[in-house]
Amino acid sequence: MQSLPLLPIEGDSLILYGDTPCIQPETMANLYEVNKNADLTVLTAIFDDPARYGRIVRNAVGDIEKIVEYKDCTDEQKLIKEINTGIYCVKNKVLHEYLAMIKNENAAKEYYLTDLIEIGLNHGLNMQAIPVEDVNEVMGVNDRVDLAKASQWIQQTINQKWMKKGVTMVNPDQTYISLSTELDADVTLYPNVYLEKKTKIGKGTSILPNSFIVNSTIGENCKIDSSRITDSIVKNKVNVGPFAHLREHCVIDDSNRIGNFVEMKNTQLGFDSRCAHLTYLGDSIVGKKVNFGCGVVTVNYDGKSKFKTIIGNNAFIGSNVNLIAPIEVGENAVVAAGSTITRSVDDTDMAIARAHQVNKPGYGLRYKEKK
Repeated sequence: MQSLPLLPIEGDSLILYGDTPCIQPETMANLYEVNKNADLTVLTAIFDDPARYGRIVRNAVGDIEKIVEYKDCTDEQKLIKEINTGIYCVKNKVLHEYLAMIKNENAAKEYYLTDLIEIGLNHGLNMQAIPVEDVNEVMGVNDRVDLAKASQWIQQTINQKWMKKGVTMVNPDQTYISLSTELDADVTLYPNVYLEKKTKIGKGTSILPNSFIVNSTIGENCKIDSSRITDSIVKNKVNVGPFAHLREHCVIDDSNRIGNFVEMKNTQLGFDSRCAHLTYLGDSIVGKKVNFGCGVVTVNYDGKSKFKTIIGNNAFIGSNVNLIAPIEVGENAVVAAGSTITRSVDDTDMAIARAHQVNKPGYGLRYKEKK
């Protein structure tokens, strides 16, 4: 009744409950279709135990006569297994003309929309009731237990759709895929994988256990192992992980390897580069065929602002190197292990920045024996 001033006279309206989240688009579209030649169509469900739902009362030839709320049911009507789901498709002109006729002459003294069925039949309208194919679509959610059941059903529905399209799931009960995710055929998903928001996974890619991918694109023939990727693009034939983290608009080109405990943020990594372990690259542009040793850090933040690191093609960055941004390392340049680099390195140069080493004979043992 509150919506009538905004409702056009012509057309049909779909009426849904707010606590019935599993209803599928195909079911709603079908309601519109079957209501073309009717004034009102109610969606019903048949339960072995209909509990306290309103019952669908049909006549001798099977047409709907009325809906009776449980509180108002006779003992005979309580034996009916077909229930009202609360989902309707109605001609707008029916709502405008007949809603005002609903009265509160019932046990609860409430105004039941379900009375519209009997009112319509009394005025010669064409009322019909069709059962939903899967009763799980119309399950109500009243508490956290119901919410878990509804979530599980939606998860199973999504997973079955993708498996029928050629996606392999090692354990579908432990695989979680958003409605916005797109998967190519021959993708393999292992248990405890989460694909959220607008994620896309290419053909031949395997997502190994404990991976969490959000709003990202993963190309073809990749392997993502126990890693987290958010808002990023990983192209083709890339191995990521285990325990890697890509975030904030990283772009990883083809044939790269990103190993364990590597974090990248807002970084472009060029073709066929290697970043095997224990490294942080932030706000960086890296060329092709660059090799990073263990423990490399692009020092991109001075406490106030972020700065960029640029590394040219075929550069070699040794282990335990700090690159203090803003800085550039040229093509075919080498940065020696253990260096902290504060000035740019030209093409083909080698940069070494280490403290001078002093060895004192015998001092190691003397220190260990000192009390």
